[in-house]
Amino acid sequence: MTLSNQDHRQSLIDASIDAEIQRINVGTTGNISIRAEDGMLITPSGIPPRQLLPETIVAMDLDGHWAGNIKPSSEWALHAAVYKARPEVHAVVHAHPDHCVALSCARIGLPAFHYMVAGFGGDDVRCSRYATFGSPELADVTVEALQGRTACLLANHGMITVGSTLAEAYGRALKLETLARQYMLCRSFTEPVLLNEKELVEVKQRYKTYGRQDAPNA
Repeated sequence: MTLSNQDHRQSLIDASIDAEIQRINVGTTGNISIRAEDGMLITPSGIPPRQLLPETIVAMDLDGHWAGNIKPSSEWALHAAVYKARPEVHAVVHAHPDHCVALSCARIGLPAFHYMVAGFGGDDVRCSRYATFGSPELADVTVEALQGRTACLLANHGMITVGSTLAEAYGRALKLETLARQYMLCRSFTEPVLLNEKELVEVKQRYKTYGRQDAPNA
C-alpha cells in the first residue's frame, strides 16, 4: 500500500466519521468514494465509521470487481456510474441527512430560493426519479439527475454530491443539507420568493470567481 493510497483511505475514514458527527449519516448509512487509477476506493458495506481501518476501504474497478473478503458499499454501482459518466469527478458522497431525505420523500428538489443553489451548477437541485437502493436503475437515475449539476436528491432515499476532490464533494454535502433545512424552514410559514432569470444570470457570473484566491479584484 503506497503512502498516497494510505492517505486516500484515511481521508475516506475521516470523512465518514465526520459525516456521522454532523449527522448527515447515522451508523452504516451512506457511502463515500474517491476515484483511483484503476477504478475507485469506496467505503465498505455494513461497517460503522468508527470501526473503519485503511485496510477495510475497498479498492475496486468500475465494473464491480474487487478482491478480498470485505464487500464494498451496496451502492458501489451508483458511484461507478457517476465516474464513468463524469470524467471530471474524483469524489462522490452519498448521504441521508434529515432535511434532504424529507424533501426526497416528497420528491421535491431545491429551486432557486437562495443564490447558493446556483453553486451546484444550475438553476435548481433536482430530485431524481425513484429507483430501488443498490440497483442498476438507481445508478441510471442518479446520473440523469446530476446532469449539469454537482448535487441531486434521490427520490425516497437521500442525496449525492460530487467534486474534483473529496473535500469539495463533502463540503457540498454539508451545504446541500443546510440549504434543504433553510428551504423547509421558509416553507413552514410562507412560499419562498425565487430568484428570477436575470438575478440567476448575475449570480452565475459571480460564481465564476467566487471563493477563488487567485481571482482578480472585483
